[in-house]
Amino acid sequence: MKFAVIVFPGSNCDRDMYFAVKDQLGAEADLVWYKEANLANYDGILIPGGFSYGDYLRSGAIASTSDVITQIREAAEAGKPVLGVCNGFQILLEMGLLPGAMLPNEKLKFMCHFETLTVENADTMFTRQYGEKEKIQIPIAHGDGNYFCDEETLQKLQNNKQIVFTYDQNPNGSVGNIAGITNEKGNVLGMMPHPERAVEALLGHDDGLRLFQSILTHWREHHAINA
Repeated sequence: MKFAVIVFPGSNCDRDMYFAVKDQLGAEADLVWYKEANLANYDGILIPGGFSYGDYLRSGAIASTSDVITQIREAAEAGKPVLGVCNGFQILLEMGLLPGAMLPNEKLKFMCHFETLTVENADTMFTRQYGEKEKIQIPIAHGDGNYFCDEETLQKLQNNKQIVFTYDQNPNGSVGNIAGITNEKGNVLGMMPHPERAVEALLGHDDGLRLFQSILTHWREHHAINA
């Protein structure tokens, strides 16, 4: 399996993502500059965190209008796994692949620490290595991580089991304690916490590694066994 890690001007978690996939997961990965991107030969798309375009206008808003977005949308429509973390989640929201929007944190402060998450749906291509309702430790690092959607959208997310991760202690004011959601098809995941920063014990926790292992296991089951 080969991953593309999309790099925008202002991305700063791209190498963390690359390290998680290349060194810890043992899969192929390339850092792909957004202007030179050709995603046709990649099996998974990773949109890392950071401050794309300096977070001007709104976080992720300018990046969501770039040319590579058309290719990301095509990859999602083809059923390929697309993971957006932090600023990547914000980009997925801005481009409409996921419902809702991001507001500034409730306390209007940047937050950077580990949070306890609950795995609300362990039956996705991103979470199959976790247990249902398992508690995991994943760090956050954001100033605009207050997920918002209206009541109708929240009900739909709940009914379709699209809420994948929730915060045990809601740090930013997100509706429904939401930390991560998928699209209806289940192949696009956006989450504010950083699983790529929790892939080995040296980093404090390795709970994030199983998210990447889940993607790889799912892909191998649907492709050649030795791929």
